[in-house]
Amino acid sequence: MTISERLGVPGTRLVLAWITWSLGALFYFHAFFQRVAPSVMVGELMQDLGLSAAALGNLSALYFWGYGVAQLPTGVLADRWGPRRLLSSAALICGCGGLLFAFAESSAAASLGRLIIGFGAGFGFITTLKIVSVWFPQRRFALLSGLTLMVGTVGGIAGQAPLAWAVESFGWRGAMTGTAVFALALGCAVWLIVRDHPDTAETQGSVETPHLFRDIGQLLRQSQTWIIAAAGFASVGSLFAFGALWGVPYLMEVRDLSRPAAAASMSMMLFGWALGAPLIGWISDHLARRKMPFVVSATGAFISIFLLLNISNLSLWMIDALLFINGAFSAGLVVAFAMVRENSKAHTAGSAMAFLNIGVITSGAVLQPLIGWLLDLNWDGRFEAGRRLYSPEAYENALWVLPACAGLAVILTLFTREPRTRKSG
Repeated sequence: MTISERLGVPGTRLVLAWITWSLGALFYFHAFFQRVAPSVMVGELMQDLGLSAAALGNLSALYFWGYGVAQLPTGVLADRWGPRRLLSSAALICGCGGLLFAFAESSAAASLGRLIIGFGAGFGFITTLKIVSVWFPQRRFALLSGLTLMVGTVGGIAGQAPLAWAVESFGWRGAMTGTAVFALALGCAVWLIVRDHPDTAETQGSVETPHLFRDIGQLLRQSQTWIIAAAGFASVGSLFAFGALWGVPYLMEVRDLSRPAAAASMSMMLFGWALGAPLIGWISDHLARRKMPFVVSATGAFISIFLLLNISNLSLWMIDALLFINGAFSAGLVVAFAMVRENSKAHTAGSAMAFLNIGVITSGAVLQPLIGWLLDLNWDGRFEAGRRLYSPEAYENALWVLPACAGLAVILTLFTREPRTRKSG
């Protein structure tokens, strides 16, 4: 059986489908890179911009607030406008925000740049899933969603050890300038290459706007939509708060690792996510079940983060293993996107997934500054090179929110239901 037969895509449009998806996934690569980038430049940002832990948490979290705001229009715009205009504009916005952040001389300018980056990045994932829903059959949606998450996670991996090396070599400003130029170039490439839909596909914009909003309203009145979104919020807390910001300083202060070693260890969480997303998506598609993989993955994520933060004498390989396991099980989020997709009508798919993504991204927006505030609350007054130092006890007292969130995710997944309709696509 050929690849096109396995995917259910005619061979004549398979190459174009993969090119279109690849450019969307590449933008999500950049978005994920920007999401975790501050974690390897914590000291530089605190010193250059005069930030406390709470202020740094707020600065980093502005990405998530911008990302969350973008979810409000991205679903409707993806359903109505198509990916080409949306992705190219988003990449250009990211690039401009990146330049502002790289050249910022004050915390206010850096905060604005971070907010703009997040807003532009917020259009990437849902629009790429819209590409998947238009170019590929629904029965492959979870698998291709997982592949999209995998590509994004590779961007997150690039934002750990490789970015740490770039910061050491060129400074954080030089490294971030390079990423901004990449985003600008990608926006031009998307505009020149991407097509919104195959010639044989119906134009999604033909849906009446009043009907679109009516159907979205019906979707938001479903209790399952809210339960799945809440489960998404709780299930990614470790990845977005620990993996994207506080993991590297935790490993340096509590586990006594150097910054390159800590960044390399945190990359294991992202490696786990990268492998877990397509694997869990494939398992879910193969079993034709959504709830069971979601519950199992949430349980695994809870156990792994609980062990990581509560066992004091872990060796380096055990730390890496637990981070990898947590990332792999956290990737069960891919099943949540399949669930809301199958609970919605075709022309509201983008809006449904955007609503879930609001819940997901709010996790980072809330938990990053919350942990920073808890660190400041437990700060013992020490300074080094103009920045605050936090004791191992401070980290232990601040990071309890992560297993608490993971445990909540397990409970919420138990209240989800298998989608009623599973169309073949």
